[in-house]
Amino acid sequence: MEHELRKVGTGLNETMARNDPATLSSAEFFDRARARLGFEIPAGLTDPGLIPASGDRGTDRMLEILAREQPIRPAAVLIPVVDHPQPTVLLTQRSAHLNEHAGQISFPGGKIDATDASPLETALREAEEEVGLNREFVDPVGYLDLYGTSFGFRILPTVARVRPGFNLHINRSEVDDAFEVPLAFLMDPANHQLHSKEFRGMERCYYAMPYEERYIWGATAGILRVLYERIFAP
Repeated sequence: MEHELRKVGTGLNETMARNDPATLSSAEFFDRARARLGFEIPAGLTDPGLIPASGDRGTDRMLEILAREQPIRPAAVLIPVVDHPQPTVLLTQRSAHLNEHAGQISFPGGKIDATDASPLETALREAEEEVGLNREFVDPVGYLDLYGTSFGFRILPTVARVRPGFNLHINRSEVDDAFEVPLAFLMDPANHQLHSKEFRGMERCYYAMPYEERYIWGATAGILRVLYERIFAP
């Protein structure tokens, strides 16, 4: 019996280690992401009758109401995971003068143009335009789940492996700064703060992941939480 318990304990420890972002190597992360993600475009990106779930009941109800009140706004972002021995995520800080989400921490990305061949193409184009990330350094891995926001955006994120050695050229009209955050920090649920506030008469929950002097929250933190759930959650 003692031997059997020891075997069970060892198995649990091995499972926990495989799901611990701090111990998962860069290669293991990308292997797991490729196994769990693909490039099928969800119909909800453009179909107003299909509402992407946010994980919060109040927010989901609000998304249903907004889908009837205003046109949906399809968008795509790039989640650039830089392939260091300890991988990082490349994020941007939006310019303070922008009309929407000024000064917020974001992924490179934006609305899907009619001329874009796919959401992946949108994400790659926007990353080049915003921070000068050359697509030769980018290896797309797959789409994450569709993410809806209270402003009518339906965001399709592309997870991508980014080879180190790139040089950035920041477009100051859109972005004030670009920086990297350790993937292990962003994927640690202990760093996922859950907050709430009232929006249009409904209680809305949202994630925040403060890192050093940066305040990562809203859709960016929400998408990172989805990445954690898809790749690391048991």
